[in-house]
Amino acid sequence: MIVCPCSMGTLARIATGISNDLVTRAADVVLKERRRLILVTRDTPLSLIHINNMKTVTEAGGIISPACPSFYSNPVGTEAIAATVVDRVLDLSGFNVSTYRWGEGE
Repeated sequence: MIVCPCSMGTLARIATGISNDLVTRAADVVLKERRRLILVTRDTPLSLIHINNMKTVTEAGGIISPACPSFYSNPVGTEAIAATVVDRVLDLSGFNVSTYRWGEGE
């Protein structure tokens, strides 16, 4: 498994199989071996090229998790807002995370 914070350039290289550095090579191997690849994209707005690259990586078995905070839990402060992204990535990674779940505990 690999979790990678990535720019749209890194996403494009992964989507097209260009392995010109350690991150893109690791992502290439993880997809090849059918292991879990989580890409935390950080750029907006998205162009159609970005969306198509996300589609390509998803079809290859990767998971796209944009670094967009959620506000369902009513986080207070910047650390709590950032924690919503971190918790989501940890959850996708298979860790048992005690975090807000929509519809639970209401």
